[in-house]
Formats: sequence, C-alpha cells, structure tokens
Amino acid sequence: MISIALLATLIQTPADTIIDLSKRDNRAMAHLKELCYDIGARPTGSPEYLKAEQWAVKKFKSFGIKNVTLEKWGEVPVGFQRGPNNSASLIAPFKTEIQFTTNCWMPGTNGPAKGKVVLAPKNMEAFKSMDLKGAWVLMETPTSMRGADSASEDAALREAISNAGILGRIYGSKDEYLTTHGSWQGKSFENRPKNVEVKVRKSDWDRMFSYIRLGQETVAEFNVDNRWIKGPIDVHNVIAEIRGSEKPDEIVVIGGHIDSWNSIGSQGACDNGTGTSSTLEAARLIMKSGIRPKRTIRFMLFGGEEQGLLGSAGYVKNHANELEKISVCIVDDGGTNYESGVNGIEAWRPFFEPSFAAMTKAFPEMPMAFNAVEKYNASGGCFLYGQER
Repeated sequence: MISIALLATLIQTPADTIIDLSKRDNRAMAHLKELCYDIGARPTGSPEYLKAEQWAVKKFKSFGIKNVTLEKWGEVPVGFQRGPNNSASLIAPFKTEIQFTTNCWMPGTNGPAKGKVVLAPKNMEAFKSMDLKGAWVLMETPTSMRGADSASEDAALREAISNAGILGRIYGSKDEYLTTHGSWQGKSFENRPKNVEVKVRKSDWDRMFSYIRLGQETVAEFNVDNRWIKGPIDVHNVIAEIRGSEKPDEIVVIGGHIDSWNSIGSQGACDNGTGTSSTLEAARLIMKSGIRPKRTIRFMLFGGEEQGLLGSAGYVKNHANELEKISVCIVDDGGTNYESGVNGIEAWRPFFEPSFAAMTKAFPEMPMAFNAVEKYNASGGCFLYGQER
C-alpha cells in the first residue's frame, strides 16, 4: 500500500506512530473486499462505478473527514454493464467449457447462440464458396491486450463476413490470459455496434482450430450478456481533504483510480482496487492517529483512468490555478505484488529514502528502494510501482 512512512514524513510526525497503528489495526483488505466483492468491477459510467463513487464518499466521511465531495469531470455518452448470464461451451465434437471475454461497449448475443465454428475465409474467392449463415467464425487475426487488430483485416472481406448472417467472430488470446479493453467513442445507446466479437484462451482457440483442420464438425455456444445503458451519465472524481494546520494552501495529493475493466469474472482488484483501498486506509490511519498535518492532504480517487487518464486530466483542468501549490503527488496504481520502490531522478532521493528505510525496518520481508533514472517517465498515471522480487 501507499508508504505509511512516506505519509509520516509529509506530515512531520514520527514514522513509528502510524506504522505501529497500521500493524495493530489495518483495514486495507476490508476496504478491498467491500469494493471488489460487494460492488464488483467498475467500468467508467457503469452502475457499479456510480455505486463505488457513493461508497467511497461514505467511507471517507466515516473516518471523520468533513470535506468530501464528488467532483464532475465529464460525461459518458452510453453506459456498459455485464449481466450475470455469461457462459460458453464447445458442444461438438465433445462438450467442454470455454473461457472467454469481450471488450467493453460491445454487443452481446441476446441469449445463447449455438452454431458451427468455421475458419475465416482468407479472401473473397474463399468467402463466396462458403455458407457462413448461423456460424461462429474463427479468426486468425493477431490480438493484444486491447483486442483484435481488425485494421489488419481486408476491409471488404470483413464487411462481407459481417453481412453474411454470422453469429459472431471468435478471436484467440496469445496465452491463457483474457484481458478486456474498449471505448465508448463514437457510440451511443441508439447507435451501437452490431457485430459480436469474443476472445477465448489460446488453448480453447487451438482446440477449435485443430478440430476444424481435422475435418471434425465443430459446434460452440456462447451466451454473452452485455448490456447498454442510455446516457449521458455524469462521472466524478471522489475528493476528500484534511486541511493543513500551518500551510493549508500547500497540497499533498494521495490517490488511485476507482474505475476498472470488467472482464467476465473479474472484480477490479489489482487495477485498481488496491490503489483505492490503500488510499482509503491511509486517510483512515491519519484520522485515527489524531495527527494534524501541516500541509493539506487531498485524497483523490479518479475515474476514467482506463479510458485515457480522463478523470485525472479533468482534475488538472479544473484546478489549474492550484498546480503550483502541490508539494507532491503520489498515485498508487501498482497492481499485483507489494510496492517495492520508486523510479525517479536523483534529486528525489533525499525525499524518499528516509521513509523507505523506515518501511524496510518495519517490514524487512518487503524492502523498498529508490532507483535513480536519468529522466523520469511521466507518460502514465503511476508514481509508486510494484515490483516482483
């Protein structure tokens, strides 16, 4: 979680005070369970996202923080949600479960859709010789975390396949992991895509490909329960502030992003439920300790991070006149593993190393280190990071 010793340094108090409190009474996992188990994964603008906004406001207020607000940063033109009825199976040549996902803001099947699985034609000549109506088309197009590279497909052939009455396209992952991406750009409740596209594990794709190549009848059934919600939907950052006792105009920003993707079965934990729960716990521990920070500490849970740092960019736009007063900004988006350090320019070392030394002393099994780099990479939204040991 966010370095408690670093927070202690920022608010001018002995690190041991908050570290000891965090050891005796740590509720980071409890926050994470409430967010990811009780609410679930949270695409920006989804019902779960809006529920998480309200939940976070209540949590901050329950710690005794008075100044807690929802600050609008934008609108989502159309909402997206996954329903509970998602399943996929290979029916023939034998029955077995298939693991799959789809990108967000993509259509579902409106119930179970069963049909033969055929290899995608490689050209228009092959297409004209095939009957694709009612079929699932197995694509050989390369895929990545963001989905299939449909731009690499022949445009005319792609359109012909889409208009042939197919049930949908099946893409294969590069490995056994299934990731989700997606965008609402160019979409609305009334004008949304019609073509179903699913992504399956490499092993599931390989199995179907092999059966087809061997001439065996291959049949699959997908039930894709994707739901669209009429917009526009207001979306917010959650902001909670502990006012500084001596330098209230100087601001320390602590945060993470509260939105997540929602691949089937996911809960939005490591990206970025962990950052959300550690931000909440840092706020709770400071309030419980009774310590009064000299500078204002502003806790922020951003939205729209997965769509392109939209919530944090909106905050910068809304608070442009305050930027020169920000002393430090720590955004926790490290995902899995513990946060073992920081990459930064050499001038930052005196700021970080005392707090890292205190954390390493308190938790020797999880040492932290400052790693100097010639130029800090500020292309993303992550400041502290997690490293595998």
